[in-house]
Amino acid sequence: MTTMFEDAGVYGKEFVDKGLKSFASVSKAAQAIVTEATDYTKKSYEAGAATFEKLFAAKSLESAVEIQTDFAKKAYEGFVAESSKLSGLYADMAKEAYKPFESIVAKAK
Repeated sequence: MTTMFEDAGVYGKEFVDKGLKSFASVSKAAQAIVTEATDYTKKSYEAGAATFEKLFAAKSLESAVEIQTDFAKKAYEGFVAESSKLSGLYADMAKEAYKPFESIVAKAK
């Protein structure tokens, strides 16, 4: 009977240790995601502000449309690239969060 309790204590400690490692990796990955999102937001804001200035300086409607079209194209391409990068960071975060528990899951099978 005491062996069962000792085993439960060992498994409980192992689970807590794995949980802390998982939390640390999630925390580190979340910081990377926030940093990436912040950088993208800053770049996006700066590009928008620069485009707004160009629009005010535009001499004709055609030039304004060209400026806006160029901005929309670059904004879309940047958004797609950033979305791809962020989805990769989220996938890596999930893998890293699961990694400490692989041994426990393998034992359960």
